[in-house]
Amino acid sequence: MFNEEKTREMVKELTLLLMYLNHFTFNGKLQTDSGVFAWKGYDFDVLNKLDEEDYIRQGSRRSKSVYLTEEGVKKAQEIYEKYAARQHNNS
Repeated sequence: MFNEEKTREMVKELTLLLMYLNHFTFNGKLQTDSGVFAWKGYDFDVLNKLDEEDYIRQGSRRSKSVYLTEEGVKKAQEIYEKYAARQHNNS
């Protein structure tokens, strides 16, 4: 069984991963570090934590999307590899 802190960390990781896997771009129309955007349809406390850790930028609190920083994209790719390796080892 997971402890509460470990569960929160896993939720944060999986939220970042889901945003990365479901991202969209504006084909260079908006300038950001990565050009990778995602919808804000996730827990706001988790989004705020990801923003504090500089994995995403929320911009205006009214905005319906966030963008992943270059660091956020790298972290999401690491998380993908982490969970993909687990899946591969379990099959």
